[in-house]
Amino acid sequence: MKIHLRAADPSNERALCHIVPLFYENPEVTFGTESKPDADIEIELSHEEKDGEAFAWAKLRTAGVDRHTSERSGRFERNASPEERRKAVRLAASRALVDVLTRESGLVQPWGILTGVRPTKLLHDGLRRGQPREEVRRTLREEYLVTDEKIALMERIVDRQLSSLPDLYDLREEVSVYIGIPFCPTKCAYCTFPAYDINGRQGSVNGFLHGLHEEIRVIGGWLRDHGVRITTVYFGGGTPTSITAEEMDRLYAEMHASFPDVDRIRELTVEAGRPDTITPEKLDVLKKWNIHRISINPQSYIQQTLDVIGRHHTVQETIDKFRLARSSGMNNINMDLIIGLPGEGPEHFAFTLAETEKLMPESLTVHTLSFKRASEMTQHRGEEKFRVATREEIGRMMEDATRWTEEHGYGPYYLYRQKNILGNLENVGYALPGMDSLYNILIIEEMQSIVGLGCGATSKWVDARTGEISRLANPKEPKAYIDTYRKYIDLKLAELEKWNASRRQGITVG
Repeated sequence: MKIHLRAADPSNERALCHIVPLFYENPEVTFGTESKPDADIEIELSHEEKDGEAFAWAKLRTAGVDRHTSERSGRFERNASPEERRKAVRLAASRALVDVLTRESGLVQPWGILTGVRPTKLLHDGLRRGQPREEVRRTLREEYLVTDEKIALMERIVDRQLSSLPDLYDLREEVSVYIGIPFCPTKCAYCTFPAYDINGRQGSVNGFLHGLHEEIRVIGGWLRDHGVRITTVYFGGGTPTSITAEEMDRLYAEMHASFPDVDRIRELTVEAGRPDTITPEKLDVLKKWNIHRISINPQSYIQQTLDVIGRHHTVQETIDKFRLARSSGMNNINMDLIIGLPGEGPEHFAFTLAETEKLMPESLTVHTLSFKRASEMTQHRGEEKFRVATREEIGRMMEDATRWTEEHGYGPYYLYRQKNILGNLENVGYALPGMDSLYNILIIEEMQSIVGLGCGATSKWVDARTGEISRLANPKEPKAYIDTYRKYIDLKLAELEKWNASRRQGITVG
């Protein structure tokens, strides 16, 4: 499907082009000032500003014949900044574009014009500014075209987050820490995370761990010297339990020796996502260092699916390792499931939910499959091997997940979305009462700075006064990390100094 957006103003190109794939699978989208006769659909966009209001028009035509038109508007203050005026124009144009595409395709987008990762941030922002709930709802409904169903979901999640973290809006003076371990037994077909086959790479593992220990020592020392508390620590990857029990033991010992007030950290999580990496010895190490929360991720309980996506473990191994972890004293276990894996329909997902019911983890993250640009699955998307469910089937599976979690006492506590996500849906984390992942809330809502250590770890600096966000990413590939980790330690220290200055100013102003 070729879709051409014709507009004189290129400033909104990115936002508008991201809307089109919500309605059509893998479209070829172009943007320009001239007409494109070979396009299957051409949409002419225009706008003007008048008396504190932005007006936008969209005219959709196929085969040279006008089919749908839409006019949308949005107000802005008379003394609004140029950016605020541009935002008003962008929102009006997006609404007009969604309107004509809805009428042409027959599809209603539950998230309206939203294409970003973190829709719940809009609700948090309104509440932090003291806006009444109904006013925030009206903004989501009228300006962003979000359906009442999704608004209600957002409210449930935000209310639960504020219950789990009553001081959520006051945590900018602390940090959380993400530690990336870039190794896995194999790489899954849908994955684009830093994940390298650990087999035969012991030299890289040794070099990587040497650099990681140094990062932990230096950054931990800075946090301790400057009186900065750590809220949560999350070991991700890759699969952090890919390394040996002895290497895990030394790593957690380094964390305890270097980080300030480890006993006061609210949550320590280790992703043990691949069941084939879990051993009794590694579970003993996790227990020794009081790790609060782990993940053991089946993704699916259909063996054929696991084989297709490259997870070289069996369904029974997932069950056995979960029970082993439970018997070792792990009482906060998360499991990930993915809706829309190749070859799976509603009946397969129903079976996966039934198998999950036999284990009842404390939390369950339900992902909707996303075709990430660099993944093996995306590169071979047209092949029968990677055939996926229809939009209607994906919607049914999400409804089944919502109903199942409700019936079994799980509540939604965080949500995020991705580009090219099937059905234009979402990923939702559910948990039993009191078992929410605090790190997941903090990283998704961007309420505090996250210091990233290790391969592929991104540090995210949230200015303590303004809330503005900047990022610094470590190298993804182990060799590049080994060669440059000292440079990135220095860069992080410089960023921490800037963040600390904003923190001190915030304290002074407060």
